[in-house]
Amino acid sequence: MEVGLLYTLWRIGSVMPKGLKATSAPITISFSVTETAPAVFTDQVVNLQLNVLDREVFVVTGCNLDVSAPDAIAATNTSVTACLSSTARTTMGFLNDSNVLSTANDSIRAAGFVDGGVAFSSQYGEAPATGMDYLGIIATNDFHIMVEGTANLGAKSMAGKLYGYRAIADAATFAALTQSELLSA
Repeated sequence: MEVGLLYTLWRIGSVMPKGLKATSAPITISFSVTETAPAVFTDQVVNLQLNVLDREVFVVTGCNLDVSAPDAIAATNTSVTACLSSTARTTMGFLNDSNVLSTANDSIRAAGFVDGGVAFSSQYGEAPATGMDYLGIIATNDFHIMVEGTANLGAKSMAGKLYGYRAIADAATFAALTQSELLSA
């Protein structure tokens, strides 16, 4: 057997969670959301077009979020925060929230400074932790992207990419994943 095929067979065996059967090659989904007004929490739904009658799920293998830069305003702390969640939210989500898969934050700390500040940037949930094959499994038909700025003069946005593949779950696994996702919303 050639090396590429051996690697593919090994990779399929190591990535596939029990109770799932992959039905697609890796998929990249691009998305973006902009605040409806400055400093207004904005949630947008991204439809995965899963076939729930056939118990189709989306296995998330990676996520990148890119927030727009906060405004640099003298003596004012500003920020832009974003997250991707498998369920709807009414407030910004963070990694300690059940269905949040990824977060990003850019901020400028300028309180107390007359003509400048210090910029900070962070992003979490980019790739699975060492020893894990995926970030999460989305069992419902969509996911949610959120953005919220603080003390900015203009509306801020977030763009990103979600990486993963479609899979069919056996009945017990699909029921457990769907119930877990909906109950932890």
